[in-house]
Amino acid sequence: MSPAARLRGWKPDWISDPKVWRTEILAGLVVGLALIPEAISFSVIAGVDPAIGLFASFTMAVVISVVGGRRAMISAATGAVALVIAPLNREHGFGYLVAAVILAGVFQVALGALGVAKLMRFVPRSVMVGFVNSLAVLIFMAQVPEMTDVPWAVYPLIAAGLGLMVLFPKITTVVPAPLVSIVVLTAVTIGAAVAVPTVGDKGALPSSLPVPGLPDVPFTLDTLTTIAPYAFAMALVGLMESLMTAKLVDDITDTHSDKTRESVGQGIANIVTGFFGGMGGCAMIGQTMINVKVSGARTRLSTFLAGAFLMVLCIVFGPLVSDIPMAALVAVMVMVSFATFDWHSIAPKTLKRMPAGEIAVMVITVACVVATHNLAIGVVVGSITAMVVFAKRVAHFAEVSAVLDPDGRTVVYRVTGELFFASANDLTGRFDYADDPDRVVVDLSAAHVWDASSVAALDAIETKYAQRGKTVEITGLNAPSADLHGKLTGELAG
Repeated sequence: MSPAARLRGWKPDWISDPKVWRTEILAGLVVGLALIPEAISFSVIAGVDPAIGLFASFTMAVVISVVGGRRAMISAATGAVALVIAPLNREHGFGYLVAAVILAGVFQVALGALGVAKLMRFVPRSVMVGFVNSLAVLIFMAQVPEMTDVPWAVYPLIAAGLGLMVLFPKITTVVPAPLVSIVVLTAVTIGAAVAVPTVGDKGALPSSLPVPGLPDVPFTLDTLTTIAPYAFAMALVGLMESLMTAKLVDDITDTHSDKTRESVGQGIANIVTGFFGGMGGCAMIGQTMINVKVSGARTRLSTFLAGAFLMVLCIVFGPLVSDIPMAALVAVMVMVSFATFDWHSIAPKTLKRMPAGEIAVMVITVACVVATHNLAIGVVVGSITAMVVFAKRVAHFAEVSAVLDPDGRTVVYRVTGELFFASANDLTGRFDYADDPDRVVVDLSAAHVWDASSVAALDAIETKYAQRGKTVEITGLNAPSADLHGKLTGELAG
């Protein structure tokens, strides 16, 4: 094969498609604009200079566009990460924060290599719906401070921005509606000299690119023990949000992503961000929705350009970007919030058909996220609730029926269903130890033994009959159940 042919085989299909280039470039520009106030706000939460959050958003987006496993997903500085590392910065200083970001990246690379991404299969749909809905609520709630105690002109600007984003796509989809809304509202406020809060009011924008360096901390065991708990918490929160966001983008785009690569990629991006003095980050669901759902981006180019445009806008067009009214960006995020929420999940028709347990899991997930402002906590609590609901439901599927032989000397108990800790606890009470004949057969051909609790329950049944001078024969075990039973029977007595 010639070098030219090999190059053609390596290039993605979209490289030669002008329409895709236009979509990706414009999407990257919109996301880059939306990242600026978010990054500044998260810097305030973490207690660092606004430039730190902007640098983190730049390096995270650029690096993850190359090493990440989910195309078109946006990673940058996030509120969840800021909340985790803010106490470390407050108590020990900025140098320790940077060191924790680098260590968190190392943890993420290790967890990714160990296959932590495979745990995503245990997140049920009801938790995923709750995650999406709570995310939409958080995105909207984050805009509320920008709509309170502000000049009256902010409200018509927000309404006009929303109207533009709803109506403009009916005219053309060549240019993303959010970009049109931002440009028009900025032109109106500058041209009419309307005094409203602007991006520049959030903080000073950086005037130069970040430079690499080592964190200003003593390289000692004491430093490691200080930063390790924060770093590990950041690694877990970042991975959970990133993997959940990747799964959501998979569903929206009907494409598959490499979750293991994404986990390792998040770690690499945080390591690079730490060495460049950034505050770290993870996938950003709001900006990802702008990129994928609102702007229609589908490739790594948009992610890369979001980071690149962020720095260009700050360094080259800083004065102009500073004049963008916050109302324009609030309108964009409100539209994202509305588009993100799964309205079908709360429709009366859906709620009537859904099992009560599924609805409870969704509501608990949303409530935990909204109460804690932490998506990871909501997902964990929701998943645990889903497991409890599932275990309770499956436990009722274990049934026991007794058939007495015509001669009256043998009784056969037929057990059907799944035997595990929840169902096994009731199993021993389903037998008539006093009145059964001397020979008892427990037929498990329609059951499966899953854990030690089930084996202990079978042992207890045998013991109770033996105390009355009766014999028990357990039959019908399938191969895995027989193997587990053979290893544990007789070994579990206290």
